[in-house]
Amino acid sequence: MINHNKKYNVVLVYAPTTKSDKSAEGEFLSLAEASGISHSILFKTTVRKINPRFYIGAGKIEELKVLVSDQKPDAIIFANHLAPTQERNIQNEVNCPVIDRTRLILDIFAQRAQTYEGKIQVELAQLKHLSTRLVRGWTHLERQKGGIGLRGPGETQLETDRRLIGKRIKKLNEKLSKIVIRRDRELLRRGKNLLDTVSIVGYTNAGKTTLFNRLCNENAFAEDLLFATLDSKVRSLNLAKDEKILISDTVGFVSDLPIDLIASFKTTLNEAIHASVLLHVIDLSDKFWEEKMKYVNKVLKDIGAHQIPQICIFNKIDICDDEVLLDAADFGFKDKVFISAEIGTGLQNLIGLIRKKINDEKIISNELEKHLA
Repeated sequence: MINHNKKYNVVLVYAPTTKSDKSAEGEFLSLAEASGISHSILFKTTVRKINPRFYIGAGKIEELKVLVSDQKPDAIIFANHLAPTQERNIQNEVNCPVIDRTRLILDIFAQRAQTYEGKIQVELAQLKHLSTRLVRGWTHLERQKGGIGLRGPGETQLETDRRLIGKRIKKLNEKLSKIVIRRDRELLRRGKNLLDTVSIVGYTNAGKTTLFNRLCNENAFAEDLLFATLDSKVRSLNLAKDEKILISDTVGFVSDLPIDLIASFKTTLNEAIHASVLLHVIDLSDKFWEEKMKYVNKVLKDIGAHQIPQICIFNKIDICDDEVLLDAADFGFKDKVFISAEIGTGLQNLIGLIRKKINDEKIISNELEKHLA
């Protein structure tokens, strides 16, 4: 975990396996910024063939060693997901702590988690990731509330660490299971009250929380940072007189999101899985919005939410030129709306479209029930 109480002299290693576009590099730098890194050096190289020992080539490792010797950084952060052996080999070779993309994202999530559930999910993902690494110094877990057994006779420190991590993972899974039961009861209660749920999804920093705040008159934390907010929130929204729905804000997606993190946040993502309609927020000012939209849809498919009806929300139109708006207008979405969540443009059109979409889906559902009866 990065200590955020001090300034870091960090080497950021960007090493794509192909000639990458600027979006991937920019996202990596944004992730570093979101983690709180204020001073860094960028080391760039293209990897034609992944080195099983170091990921990057041996020659580049030598260059990195020289850079580390000269700059004496506190850490090296890779834009890539590294295998445990690669992370360890690089660290031993250059004599500097190494953090890969997964640990960087987990560190950001650890900072952002505010609720009991969010903190459990982040810690669970961290421990699952660390369990694949050769780690030391986990005996502090013995002091966790509930108590974890002391080292048995004849155990090595590594065996003790693994056992302690395993027990902590089991305990966290038990706590998360109780949360899942409560969530399922809440979803059942919503169904009995006939309240439709609309879930806001999208790439991180697309403006989901700003939209949520606008629609629900909330003041949830929203900032121009990746993963500015993490914990899901559910509030009511009046579409019209005597017509109320629930609206939820979910965690933002990012490319190559760690598998353990997606698995750990399954309870949070359930808000999307059980929604009547998804509001897919897209940052139209981002020239790579199509690529990011496709990635969000891929994750939705992975979690089983791809069949849920979507409304495509092109956000941040206040900072887009006419050409961008015209291109998006021609994009093949049946249900789409153009808004600026920041200044409130287009929100009434969005509310009208949400109402129409929910009512249309109810008609389709009723007709299907009659057909099957």
